[in-house]
Amino acid sequence: MDPFFTLLHSFSSSLSDNELSSLKFLCRGKIGKRKLEAVRSGIELFTILLEQQVITSDKVEFLEGLLKSLKREDLVSQLQQFVEEGEVNDPDDEPDVHEKRLQKVAIEVICENVGRDWRMLIRELGLSEVKMDRIVAANPFNLREQLFQSLREWQKWKGKDAKAADLIKALRDRNMNLVADRVEQKLLLLNTGTK
Repeated sequence: MDPFFTLLHSFSSSLSDNELSSLKFLCRGKIGKRKLEAVRSGIELFTILLEQQVITSDKVEFLEGLLKSLKREDLVSQLQQFVEEGEVNDPDDEPDVHEKRLQKVAIEVICENVGRDWRMLIRELGLSEVKMDRIVAANPFNLREQLFQSLREWQKWKGKDAKAADLIKALRDRNMNLVADRVEQKLLLLNTGTK
């Protein structure tokens, strides 16, 4: 499923009936009265706006205005994050080769050792719930893949600011000390092996 449509779905499910009524009211100038009266959910409304190309994945100003008028700053920030992260990563914004190698090893150890509590770790790293939900939806029955893809998203999001040390700190902050120790041991071996 298209990531933008998935985002719209999550917006739709978090709207109250009053918020949906307000959105319909705000869309009077864009959508005909009869069509608006037939709308029963947020996703129906968003689908009409998509069909009429009032909103697209790279044209979200109208949608952002709607969410702001509802005072739903949570959804506005999710939308802004989607727009920012949708851009292709700049090669200058990637960690150096050594840091990439450290992260690769750290991620392998984390994926082998962190189980069902992976969401706590990813939240500690600052990745949004929307991103995690999208990853779970794409890999519904594969816990390890959910964790791996979440860590990849974190790497893309942080760019050159992503550090293996951040992974270790997040593990410790979440009391996953055994995993943090294993990561540190592997990284120590890697560092002594390369020097």
